[in-house]
Amino acid sequence: MTGRAVQASRAGRYIMQPAGYRAFMPASLPPEPPVRTDDEFLNILSRADQALGRLDATADILPNPTLFVGMYARKEAVLSLQIEGTQASLVDLLAHEAATPHGKLPPEVAEIINYIEAMNYGLQRVNELPLSNRLLREIHRELLKGVRGEQMTPGEFRTRQNWIGPAGCGLSDAVFVPPPPHEMERAIGQLETFIHSNTPMPALVKIGLIHSQFETIHPFLDGNGRIGRLLITFFLCQQSILKRPLLYLSSFFKQHRDEYYTRLQAVRDDGEWEQWLRFFVTAVWQVSQEAADTARQILRMREEHRHMIQERVTGSVKGLELLDHLYQAPYLSVDGASTFLNVSYPTANSLISNLVQLGLLREVTGRQRGRLFEYSQYIKLLQKGTELTPSTPP
Repeated sequence: MTGRAVQASRAGRYIMQPAGYRAFMPASLPPEPPVRTDDEFLNILSRADQALGRLDATADILPNPTLFVGMYARKEAVLSLQIEGTQASLVDLLAHEAATPHGKLPPEVAEIINYIEAMNYGLQRVNELPLSNRLLREIHRELLKGVRGEQMTPGEFRTRQNWIGPAGCGLSDAVFVPPPPHEMERAIGQLETFIHSNTPMPALVKIGLIHSQFETIHPFLDGNGRIGRLLITFFLCQQSILKRPLLYLSSFFKQHRDEYYTRLQAVRDDGEWEQWLRFFVTAVWQVSQEAADTARQILRMREEHRHMIQERVTGSVKGLELLDHLYQAPYLSVDGASTFLNVSYPTANSLISNLVQLGLLREVTGRQRGRLFEYSQYIKLLQKGTELTPSTPP
């Protein structure tokens, strides 16, 4: 076998199936020959590790890290669904949460909420259960419950062939065909073994390999991309690399969407693990820096706005309570504020009017009844990168 052929077969090989299409049979991890590292890659890896550590430490200085984590998880959910073509924004999600907390949500917003619930479910379960195929199936069940894809056997690995490609394509003209079901079962079992192996390698390299391999195996009929991206955060939390679930790479993957899919496919076609890992570790580095910077900006903004309320709002104690609530729910109504603060409607209305005059809140409905207010400056910080752009899943 030539050197080029050996390189190409590092990730697996394509096998013609009786039905006349080629499916990919992934090789087990770690790759053979082993991943090559050079000084440039080691430098990026070191920067990524440092940035990840700083991100974890940055959350400790926030007055209520849980609120920041919750809002950041919402942003990740929106971005992860946008990668797959969902046309819903962070503003859509937050506004619907405030306006219809118990009502029927639009289908795309419901998918985002399912993603958040699946994420929270998984983060709780990784404290009780190893990161395993059983856990992935449980998370998948939560992800597809009651939304588009609920007919795609939620919580179960597929028992029929799937494929990746433009809408309307078939097996013969698909961009990529994952292993057939019997080979998929073998491959996902080997991946679980690798996840729990003690193979010495940097954690970011290991999860980079795991994410790519999971996407190649494509063990579910629907939701593989979302589960694969959640897997990154679950791994880092279970390994105690992150104390809180703060690293989400969907923003980078969306921004570099074409390269993301190209790098994954190059692993399969040409065994290009090194280029994929360079891309993956760069994503960790950049996203960690951006998330830490956002946390610092939120802290500075909060202190500035607290000072404004203390100096210029009558009944500033309730005003400060409301401000802290806005970091969890940046859209609210007068009724919502009245309930949260346990004050009368006129008192809540007056307090909101004061925050509007200070420029902290903005009315967004234009109505006299059922008005909704947004904490615009906070939303502007969070929604960076979540703006809708036309895209078609590959």
